[in-house]
Amino acid sequence: MASKKVCVVGAGVSGLVSARELRREGHDVTVMEQCGGVGGQWLYDRRTDVHSCIYASLRLILPRQAMSFSDFLFYPRDGGDARRYPGHGEFLRYIRDYCDKFGLMDAVRLHTKVLRVAKMDDEAGDSRWLVKSCTRRGEDDGAGEAVVNEEVFDAVVVAVGQYAQPRLPNINGMEKWKRRQLHSHSPWTTSSPPCPRRCRGTAIYTYSFAFLDTGGAVTVDDNRVGPLHEHTFPPALAPSLSFVGVPRKVIVPRFYELQARWVAQVLSGRQTLPPVEEMLRSVAEYNRAREMAGVPKSHTHVIFDLEYCDEFGEKHCGFPRLPEWKKELVWSSIHNMRDDHEMFRDNYHDSELVREGLRSQGWLAGPEDNVQDRIKV
Repeated sequence: MASKKVCVVGAGVSGLVSARELRREGHDVTVMEQCGGVGGQWLYDRRTDVHSCIYASLRLILPRQAMSFSDFLFYPRDGGDARRYPGHGEFLRYIRDYCDKFGLMDAVRLHTKVLRVAKMDDEAGDSRWLVKSCTRRGEDDGAGEAVVNEEVFDAVVVAVGQYAQPRLPNINGMEKWKRRQLHSHSPWTTSSPPCPRRCRGTAIYTYSFAFLDTGGAVTVDDNRVGPLHEHTFPPALAPSLSFVGVPRKVIVPRFYELQARWVAQVLSGRQTLPPVEEMLRSVAEYNRAREMAGVPKSHTHVIFDLEYCDEFGEKHCGFPRLPEWKKELVWSSIHNMRDDHEMFRDNYHDSELVREGLRSQGWLAGPEDNVQDRIKV
């Protein structure tokens, strides 16, 4: 198998699982992260103008049993938040534990902001990527000297860009309004009453890849990143450029793990991609089908379809399908959320199928509703 020198942009869930899968395939991996720790959007900071969409009281909306990597389950830690729907801090600890478990930190450069990623062709005609980054020295806060580096990589995996850039409404005359304008990303920077925060049918965040220079081969149009074959590979630049983490409303981290494994295996030669023309045709057909179904362009990457996710994994990297009990667990959670948005995380009842599935993975389901999930000792 071929080994590549790969740069992963971002050390959130999608970036870390990309690093893990790339290393499993024998690639030399460097992960660049602008913050002072791993976790991506889950790295909560009390400041408002930061690269995260997390707020202090946030709890997961899917059960922890569904939100885990395939070979590293999201069991409660001693002294942690053992609830089925824990707070965001518990999930961040889980991400860090995953990072430690598989020794990924030695590949991560913290306080390192990617300034530019640009394609370059060598004399043999092979595509490589020039990555310009800025690392701020300093043991903890990265407040020291800024050092700019330029490095060449065989491939780049973009694992950022989904939740940092607020999607501002396009309102006629907005640029002429001289008074205060707010966005829900940081509503508490003013003492005025908060704006309404529920929006239906629109995206609150927009994809942004300001560092990426593809010469127009990849664009963001009304929140559609494209063209992307299966939301992952831009046909004209594949496989040396890929995106992991673009899809929304998928089961995380499972779907990003599927993408990462596919990317890693394509780069090593274990898997192959269709011809460019075929990938472009596939993208066009997908977009056309979504449009005919009435799906807005801005929802191109919203994929709440468990069957599609299963087929994706089977087709591209031989990933096992999601067990039926986990599918039922996910669906019951969603239905409960619709019926009781305030209390669904604490009021739930498992079917016998779900209870058997929980026991099969070492979870001990309680005999009554609302009994805390536990681990067999």
